[in-house]
Amino acid sequence: MSESETETEGERQYVGAGRCPDGWVAVVHTASGFDHASVFPEVGALWGRYEETADRILVPVPVGLREGGEEPRPPEPLVRDLLGDRAEAVVHAPVREATRKRRHATATRVNERKTGRRLSKRAHELAGYIAEVDSLLGAIPEAREVVAESHPELCFRALAGEPLSYDPGTAAGYAERLRVLAAFDADAPVDVVNASEATGGHEVRVADVIDATVLALTARPGPGELRSLPPEPSLDPEGLPMRMLYRSERPLVA
Repeated sequence: MSESETETEGERQYVGAGRCPDGWVAVVHTASGFDHASVFPEVGALWGRYEETADRILVPVPVGLREGGEEPRPPEPLVRDLLGDRAEAVVHAPVREATRKRRHATATRVNERKTGRRLSKRAHELAGYIAEVDSLLGAIPEAREVVAESHPELCFRALAGEPLSYDPGTAAGYAERLRVLAAFDADAPVDVVNASEATGGHEVRVADVIDATVLALTARPGPGELRSLPPEPSLDPEGLPMRMLYRSERPLVA
């Protein structure tokens, strides 16, 4: 256990999870600020580490999946409308069966048969992560009260008050996101550096850490309210809400 984890033992934690080549990177805050960062090979291990201490874990993958039908999940079109030039950062989620198919060709056949829409390669790249979270929430009912969906671009849109302009993988995108984080929490840029250093030895990109950081700041109590798009989400066939969470003083309107 790290020194910061020892000092904050007993405090409730707010976890932002980011996808990374080594699995999942977790950036963890308490009400007083950044606590630590860790890397987990799969989301079940992440849940096992924080199930007793986390008030909220935000994940950047769809929670609540369609089984079929022509209409996409409700959150995707709403969020895409808010993101301007960054709308393509949000992909339409696969149907539940398609998330279990390893080959893109097989997954897209399943998705097309059940929805009439082919499955993009970017959506299929998320499928393994989506299936992990879906399986966790199906197996552990208590996790449903803690684990929720968000999206880094939606969180940045809410904090900035306007859509961002640059891809997070570029130098301009890195600088833009650090400015937004710093305006919300003056310690955030240093926290990103500390989180990146804490994940040394794992294959974790700085962009992954920034994504996890904005989700952690969204989950952590702070300015504004934790809100949902759509405001009154519908449930999928497994009873999971189809929504994305964000933090804002006022509801976002496209």
